[in-house]
Amino acid sequence: MSKEVSEAAEHPPAKDYTDPPPAPLLDMGEFALWSFYRALIAEFIATLLFLYITVATVIGYKDQSANDACGGVGVLGIAWAFGGMIFILVYCTAGISGGHINPAVTFGLFLARKVSLFRAIGYIIAQCLGAICGVGLVKAFMKHKYNSLGGGANMVAPGYSKGTALGAEIIGTFVLVYTVFSATDPKRSARDSHVPVLAPLPIGFAVFMVHLATIPITGTGINPARSLGAAVIYNEHKAWHNHWIFWVGPLVGALAAAAYHQYILRAAAIKALGSFRSNPSN
Repeated sequence: MSKEVSEAAEHPPAKDYTDPPPAPLLDMGEFALWSFYRALIAEFIATLLFLYITVATVIGYKDQSANDACGGVGVLGIAWAFGGMIFILVYCTAGISGGHINPAVTFGLFLARKVSLFRAIGYIIAQCLGAICGVGLVKAFMKHKYNSLGGGANMVAPGYSKGTALGAEIIGTFVLVYTVFSATDPKRSARDSHVPVLAPLPIGFAVFMVHLATIPITGTGINPARSLGAAVIYNEHKAWHNHWIFWVGPLVGALAAAAYHQYILRAAAIKALGSFRSNPSN
């Protein structure tokens, strides 16, 4: 083995952990790529599985609570179901679609120019359809219990105002999307090489913690597809009455998290201004 080859084997080139270039706003070329459609399928199936497992857990808990003094899995078990499924599904789909499984996450990443507009719209449609199908499976398998136990729909709990519910959804989604940005930050990867492997763990744990805090207020939305899927299949007036909260809250929370991470923590605005001052001809 030559000296040059030996040195290359002992000192492999460092990985490039610089920020990738921003995704184009309108990328028509994506429609010609199989990877784009594969990602849509992955988002659809992942959201379907997410809603099936989690809403079935909610219905099972309510059924056991009504018939068993022990109350079944309890609120803690529901929070684990949501957080655990996100951990599993993000781990499985991260290399295919990025593992969004949530229109609020997709919206936040779009605002940060991590995905194109067409991909963001495609993901959100796939997520919503997957959520509807997932809850539909729950109703098909648990029909005798589904309607009588609320269908797993998000609603503002008695004793809480719309403003409180909206605030809970904004803050809860902020925690989730902020965690997504932090866990997938390439600068963090440069300091700790195993972070990309562990990224699904803090994301799932963030979902778990937010559910513990907000289940008593709204049943925890923080995912417009999750709220839409349950509302469509349950389709009672009380499920639609304040449904706007479960879209506006998560989208505002995602916007705030994207702005905080990109323009405060990563100082993107200052960097852009410095680049312009150093080369004003651009």
